[in-house]
Amino acid sequence: MRKIMLLIFLTWGLDAKSSVYKDVCVKCHKYQPASLEKMFMVYLKTYSVELSFKVSLKEYLQNPTEKNSLIGSAFIQNFSVKNTSELNDTQIDEALDTYWDLYNPKDNLK
Repeated sequence: MRKIMLLIFLTWGLDAKSSVYKDVCVKCHKYQPASLEKMFMVYLKTYSVELSFKVSLKEYLQNPTEKNSLIGSAFIQNFSVKNTSELNDTQIDEALDTYWDLYNPKDNLK
């Protein structure tokens, strides 16, 4: 019984963690012309190490400017720089973990 309860809590925790990504990131980005997967690949190409990838993206989310954006200037002219994220540090970290886990090609090779 204890093992079942532990499994339920762990599963619930993983769902809660990914819900920030689903409820906030995906909800907004589904209307953007560049998919989250394409944006992931742009960041991965520039910051190939997981830590630098996440740190740079977190910095952008907390202080989005044209200068620290990796998206081209034509995109920014058409759609502007995003607003500062309303997520707290923990929520951003959780969303970035989920984002990394979903699209990192090295983790998905089997």
